[in-house]
Amino acid sequence: MSAKLIHGYEVVIGFETHAQLATHSKIFSRASTAFGAEPNTQACAVDLALPGTLPVMNREAVACAIKLGLALGSHIAPRSIFARKNYFYPDLPKGYQISQFEIPVVQGGEVSFYLGDEPKTVRLVRAHLEEDAGKSLHEEFHGMSGIDLNRAGTPLLEIVTEPDMRSSEEAVAYARELHKIVTWIGICDGNMQEGSFRCDANVSVRKPGQPLGTRREIKNLNSFKFMQQAIDYEIRWQIEEIEDGRAIEQATVLFNPDTGETRAMRTKEDAADYRYFPDPDLPPLVIAPEWVEATRAQMPELPRAMAARFVQDYGLPEYDATTLTQSKAMAAYFEAAAQASGQAKLASNWIMGEVSRRLNAGEIGIEQAPVTAAQLAAMLLRIADGTISNNAARQVFDALWTGEASDVDAVIEAKGLKQMNDSGALEKIVDEVIAANPDNVAQFKAGKDKAFNALVGQIMKASKGKANPQQATDLLRARLGA
Repeated sequence: MSAKLIHGYEVVIGFETHAQLATHSKIFSRASTAFGAEPNTQACAVDLALPGTLPVMNREAVACAIKLGLALGSHIAPRSIFARKNYFYPDLPKGYQISQFEIPVVQGGEVSFYLGDEPKTVRLVRAHLEEDAGKSLHEEFHGMSGIDLNRAGTPLLEIVTEPDMRSSEEAVAYARELHKIVTWIGICDGNMQEGSFRCDANVSVRKPGQPLGTRREIKNLNSFKFMQQAIDYEIRWQIEEIEDGRAIEQATVLFNPDTGETRAMRTKEDAADYRYFPDPDLPPLVIAPEWVEATRAQMPELPRAMAARFVQDYGLPEYDATTLTQSKAMAAYFEAAAQASGQAKLASNWIMGEVSRRLNAGEIGIEQAPVTAAQLAAMLLRIADGTISNNAARQVFDALWTGEASDVDAVIEAKGLKQMNDSGALEKIVDEVIAANPDNVAQFKAGKDKAFNALVGQIMKASKGKANPQQATDLLRARLGA
């Protein structure tokens, strides 16, 4: 499928994502990485770059890099090099950032996802280990700036794509998929508000068939909503500039959610500006094949593989399977409910429907759902065996969710929700409804289906909603000779 054009221009987007690794200590020191501490209480002598201190590699950070490489089908370099990226800024006490340049630890790979019904694949250039910088605070000090070095040395994986995306929608879909993968394999908590998953979008536009345009990098996008808004604004701005005869200058820009606009922060540097050279304090990072294979053996089933299994084993449509594997917790909840009830499609419908609606309304994750998978399964069994109708099931579910009760059968009994399965009693109601509604009967026999539905409605009303709808429908058709 050809790329969508905007006012005759093709959009080209690449991503750089900083995923904060889920380690307890920093990448080159033993200082804590816990979020929310008082400023400068989690910065040790190494983080402060005091004279005589030396960095020591955090093994768990390397393990996280290996897991990502395996999840994305990348090459894991048996030998990679750390480099010094030189720039001067107040929150970088060393005057350089330890990163990787020429030989990164993770090379190549791809992220595959769906954009609507269309499969997409974004190629990766690399993912490299590096340390985070500190943070400059400008608003709390009445005209002065403060420096908080708690984040200095926090371990990051910077994941860099090829410029393969052609719309803001595709870029957001890619970011969501990558977010799902890093949280699924447990290397990042994915908390965008706390800065654990930060995206930089490189955006340019060009006429079809022309060389790549000059890119501008939108820094530190920390929500998927703002990500799409920022990219859309930047696309419009660049096209307007070009149409007005102005050249695009390579720059780093920030997005202001209040105005919905991007603004230039600084002229974008190139690699040569950072004067990269190998860090003499760190030897090459050597990863033995045995370590990679041991990690591979411990990797969880990945979301796309699990979705394929849900289609194969449970007969789910691909849409259901993809939706249910948006998080590991939701996938586990579904599988527990499906296995306990034997009603996979019914479980899928309820989880994607009522369960998700309640989670969204309460702004909670499925881990905090008041209704357990076992309780949902018990309710699904009662729907499947005809004990309760779908409407009655909503009342049962509400009682479970609100904590009114915890046992499905007890709720059904207490609220009198059992469906009427006594054929004799139901036959009597059907006959009474037919006798009381001769006009509807005549209309149905004249070919008006709405009249039949009205009769079914009268049966349900007469039975106070307890008649089995399918049984009532079949019986009514038989009585009317349909």
